[in-house]
Amino acid sequence: MTQADLSTHLDRDAAQQELFELLRIPSVSSDSTRRADMGRTAEYLRAKLATLGFSARVDQTPGHPVVYAERLDAPGQPTVLVYGHYDVQPEDPVEEWVSPPFEPEVREGRIYARGATDDKGQAYAHVRGAELLLSQGELPVNLKFLLEGEEEIGSPNLEPYLEAHREELACDVIVISDGSRFAKDVPTVTYGLRGIAYVEVRVQGASRDLHSGSYGGAAPNPINALCEIIAGLKDDQGRITVPGFYDSVVPLTEEEREMWAGLPHSDEQFAASIGATSLPGEEGYSTLERIWGRPTLDVNGIWGGFQGEGAKTVIAAKAGAKVSCRLVPGQDPADITRKLQEFIPTLAPQGVQVEVIDHHGGDPVKFDLSSPFIKAADRALARVYGKPAAFGRTGGSIPIVADFARILGAPVLLVDLGVNEDGLHSPNESFSQEDYFNGILTSAYLMQEIGGVQG
Repeated sequence: MTQADLSTHLDRDAAQQELFELLRIPSVSSDSTRRADMGRTAEYLRAKLATLGFSARVDQTPGHPVVYAERLDAPGQPTVLVYGHYDVQPEDPVEEWVSPPFEPEVREGRIYARGATDDKGQAYAHVRGAELLLSQGELPVNLKFLLEGEEEIGSPNLEPYLEAHREELACDVIVISDGSRFAKDVPTVTYGLRGIAYVEVRVQGASRDLHSGSYGGAAPNPINALCEIIAGLKDDQGRITVPGFYDSVVPLTEEEREMWAGLPHSDEQFAASIGATSLPGEEGYSTLERIWGRPTLDVNGIWGGFQGEGAKTVIAAKAGAKVSCRLVPGQDPADITRKLQEFIPTLAPQGVQVEVIDHHGGDPVKFDLSSPFIKAADRALARVYGKPAAFGRTGGSIPIVADFARILGAPVLLVDLGVNEDGLHSPNESFSQEDYFNGILTSAYLMQEIGGVQG
């Protein structure tokens, strides 16, 4: 393992030019008219990895293709699998973009384009990191890439792909960069993700919409009923009332609570950043504890009745809501969904029928902070940023992380290169040039540091 400074060998112009070529391809996985663009993106990545000496191919799936590449030239050294995705969110609403979403443009040190940070920029930083290492010699690890094209639509074909290629994908650690650091000046290693249970609540009253004058006061009102149901899902201390919801929760450790309390977080600044006047939530826990290490229940959408301009005196026949629960280690999404399906109908007033539909779920994950790979990431980030990493969990859910850990039996190392200000999924998505170049260095140094871990 060498401690040489690789920054002087980083060809920033070439790295940016290649990323721009990748960003110009509108690889929107949810748009069937762009299937050819998906294939074009996969081929671009395959060809690039092939030029670096990787055995690289494009594997077809029932949906969009997977790019797989490997270079196994370091016998006795650990094997690293880098995962990323080349598909992007739709660009709508286009009118809110300052520059065209698939014509990358640099403004004030930021690269603006759809996919700039999620996840083309972060994934390609690892490709360029491998190139940087190869420009100075051999790779210090055995390196594999798995770049898929369906993450933005829930990765429906990834789990079968992992199962079918389990032996070929065998590795010591899986590296993923597909999220945000704690803050711009805080290098971060994420060691846990919340899971998710997502349901839809449908409430049925009368067989048709009713005149509120002729039937009001006698007929069941599904919207009123839905409001009662939602209000009954939490108590006045912010705790979820679903029986058994917290039974299997693995509590936060004192070490975690102390570690997070030491991070440069301000409730006032956090609230101001989202235009809120306060931060309500479960009593007894800090903001970071609530968004990283505690389960939640939130209404994500609600519908029913007349919503057009003016007035319409109607009692709707139907109403509904989308509800998501973020889950923490110990909780099982299937179990939580079952509890929701059993409990929610009991909150309904007389006269309505309630159906709770399971949409999807994902397991929470948490990895051992004492892992040698996490320590390697800490050292690599310190070489780039001149300071040790912060260790945190994230409130979001990436179901494929649990799939990787379960199927391949390897720990997942989440080293995010972006920041929340990048606006992933939003108009004017961007990626700081500095973060992109630092991401390339981080990847290269991470492979060097992992190369020092006994395989």
